[in-house]
Amino acid sequence: MFTGIITAVGRIVAIHDLGSSLSHGKRLTLQCPEGYLDDVGLGDSIALNGACMTVTSLDAARHQFTIDISAESLACTSGLDSPGPVNLEKALRAVDRLGGHIVSGHVDGIGKVSHFAQVGESWELCILAPQLLAKYLAYKGSITVNGVSLTVNRVHDQPDGCEVSINLIPHTVDHTSLGSLQAGSVVNLEIDTVARYVERMLSSSVLTEKALT
Repeated sequence: MFTGIITAVGRIVAIHDLGSSLSHGKRLTLQCPEGYLDDVGLGDSIALNGACMTVTSLDAARHQFTIDISAESLACTSGLDSPGPVNLEKALRAVDRLGGHIVSGHVDGIGKVSHFAQVGESWELCILAPQLLAKYLAYKGSITVNGVSLTVNRVHDQPDGCEVSINLIPHTVDHTSLGSLQAGSVVNLEIDTVARYVERMLSSSVLTEKALT
């Protein structure tokens, strides 16, 4: 589990194929800030742009680690198939503060940035989310964008999806990779875990009522 509070910005520096067919995944080598791996061990979970991955090797002297990502995960995420910056978050410990919201590290869909511009001291980020995620998005609700826990300020349903508007404070822009986004960028989205269970409970109630009648 994670909180959506980014602990570092790393960089994918190397990508190696794990096989010769499209059904094979890839091995990623990531560079991270000095000291970031001091409390990380083999098998630990680290979220990359919001996608939970397992540390498969460590090179603390070079501040690098590797993860293996399956073809399925590559197909369901963005930003993990080419070199570049990624948001990093270590798995939540029982004694940690829950500074953001409960995040599972399972990407629910890919969104597209429709607008990103500075407004006063902050930035407005608008993202078009897939229609299937629309029912989980609400005013003042939580959403995870590339692993960052954010609050939805506005929701606008459209024929081709659901656009959400989010305010980014300067600290978020400066300390995550979100500052490099622009209109047309694709991002990983994870809906609020509570919303997921509420939707399931409501749909189960409807099914139960139908079965009883």
